[in-house]
Amino acid sequence: MTDLDTLSVNTIRGLCMDAIQQAESGHPGTPMGIAPVAYTLWQRFLRFDPRDPIWPNRDRFVLSEGHASALLWSLLHLTGVRAVDPDYEILGRASVTLDDLKSFRQLDSRCPGHPEYRWTSGVETTTGPLGQGVATSVGMAMAGRWLAARYNKEDFELFDYDVYALAGDGCMMEGVSSEAASLAGHHGLSNLCWIYDSNRVTIEGHTGITFTEDVAARFLAYGWNVTTVSDANDLDAAARAFHAFHAETERPTLILVHSHIGYGSPVEDSPKAHGAPFGAAGVRETKRFLGMPPDETFHIPDGVRDWFDRGIGARGAELRGAWEKQLDAYRAAWPGLADELDRIQRRELPDGWDGDLPDFPADPKGIASRDSSGQVLNALAQKVPWLLGGSADLSPSTKTRLTFGGAGDFQPDEPSGRNLHLGIREHAAAAVANGMALTKLRPYWSGFLIFSDYAKAAIRLSALMEIPVIHVFTHDSIGVGEDGPTHQPVEQLAGLRAMPGLLVFRPCDAGEVTETWRTVTALRREPAALVLSRQALPTLDRSRLAPASGLAQGAYVLADAPDGQPDVILLATGSEVSLALSAREELAGDGIAARVVSMPCWELFDRQPKEYRDRVLPPAVTARVGVEQASAFGWDRYVGDRGIVIGMHTYGASAPLKHLLTKFGFTPERVAQAARELVAERQGVAV
Repeated sequence: MTDLDTLSVNTIRGLCMDAIQQAESGHPGTPMGIAPVAYTLWQRFLRFDPRDPIWPNRDRFVLSEGHASALLWSLLHLTGVRAVDPDYEILGRASVTLDDLKSFRQLDSRCPGHPEYRWTSGVETTTGPLGQGVATSVGMAMAGRWLAARYNKEDFELFDYDVYALAGDGCMMEGVSSEAASLAGHHGLSNLCWIYDSNRVTIEGHTGITFTEDVAARFLAYGWNVTTVSDANDLDAAARAFHAFHAETERPTLILVHSHIGYGSPVEDSPKAHGAPFGAAGVRETKRFLGMPPDETFHIPDGVRDWFDRGIGARGAELRGAWEKQLDAYRAAWPGLADELDRIQRRELPDGWDGDLPDFPADPKGIASRDSSGQVLNALAQKVPWLLGGSADLSPSTKTRLTFGGAGDFQPDEPSGRNLHLGIREHAAAAVANGMALTKLRPYWSGFLIFSDYAKAAIRLSALMEIPVIHVFTHDSIGVGEDGPTHQPVEQLAGLRAMPGLLVFRPCDAGEVTETWRTVTALRREPAALVLSRQALPTLDRSRLAPASGLAQGAYVLADAPDGQPDVILLATGSEVSLALSAREELAGDGIAARVVSMPCWELFDRQPKEYRDRVLPPAVTARVGVEQASAFGWDRYVGDRGIVIGMHTYGASAPLKHLLTKFGFTPERVAQAARELVAERQGVAV
């Protein structure tokens, strides 16, 4: 270790302490303890150019223990990482300024309490919920393998990046990290390195009260390479561990680092050091111990910035320059593939990508929306080579397998395959998809709607990060029948719709399925959830009804009253739309004019101009019936307080579908009766 190494590490520690103390909020202990290892990685090994933080072949650094965000902010500032705008243009300003550090955890600061993707350049993924970072890093590493398999050619090694994730005891306790580690071990992701900051302290105290397993043995059982750094302050030992990672060619690596939380502080290794500032006196004493000016705040000694420039700065610039020169030659040799890479980085699609989507003729018997979705997905994937995904062990049921020639299976010996087998790991499956989307691929994953609960944390993060992950769910209602309440989703639709930034689609027939895929594939900064049926849905006759392209507005008038002046409006999604159409015919026999509105995506409908929304749902028509085989929660915004919602108010039952539909009121007769009651009420007559 040189004097500049020591000075740089202590500068990082000083900035972390000062930022947290000034905010009077944060977690100082973890960044203090692990700073030497993070410094070693960034200064000696990380292939990252601060002047171009979105260079495609950069190494990724994920701060999974996101509560230690002050560590990342200090590194981004000291290395001079440049800011990037939403259109992926590099700006002339720093990503993190000293003023940003001084306003840590304050409104509009580029240094929020946890790393936020798209808010601060240099943040590879949003972290904070423990375990999410390491799980997402598996998707990044898998994406690296896939990119290399498709785009690397003889004399052109465009993709060979590594992924590093810094994790703590909390990450190791969370179940999602186990799911992800198991998957990474199966795939032998030798480009993946988790750094386990074992400081043995959590909020409640020493980990001995809850967490006594042998983590190293667990990861060996997963098929990982495991190495140990016994003292986090030993930079040479950390360097040897990173060299060991680079030498490993068949397994992911876990570097188990023994650190002391709050290193050098008066409250070292205490829960207080983990979750609260040291206090002014504690900060001064710690700085004195480290040989730093005790009364200076946000102090950066002379030579430190230059040292980082000569380390990570010079190395990153040289590597990126060589890569860009190689890419120029690649464009001449492989112009088609180079065009794909350009489009991937800009989140653009190939020309004519939606030109051959299937058109489904009217059919009263119909087709399950999961089946029509599988057909559309396969047509799309042949036009968009970087659209890939799989399921949580359910592709025969979710119909998400790519079956065309050359699609292949992503496996350790076949990383070019586009069918991912994610195992019964819903939470990790969603997190892996997030990691792939952060690498600019277009991933999807799938499972049963009821088990979206297992993946909610990762789905929420895809919305928070504004990344276009496609979450595909089938078995969307009590239509799963005999499997009973444990498999019958009720509150899941409402839960997904409650997530800001997530578009939730429940198409009513094959035509709407095609339009759903057309809409979600074109998304650049929004995730979507597709909610599909197991049972057949009639394919509607669009020559008699409105075209399915109305889906792009979220809701549309599917069938109207003869004169466009309805007595009652029937609103529905998914399988209940055809039910509403049947009720409309029954009401016509009673002289009641009904409008049927298909509402496949509430979120898109809510974005439409008020004039459009009022055309679809005229305020003067207050007789409204909402129909959906799910919780009625949220429907009042569309039917009003004088409308009726036919929905689920229990967890369902185990029985054949036709008996369930009758028991819970999902019949044309029940919908028509509800409409009659509302119309009669408006007219002041008894039914």
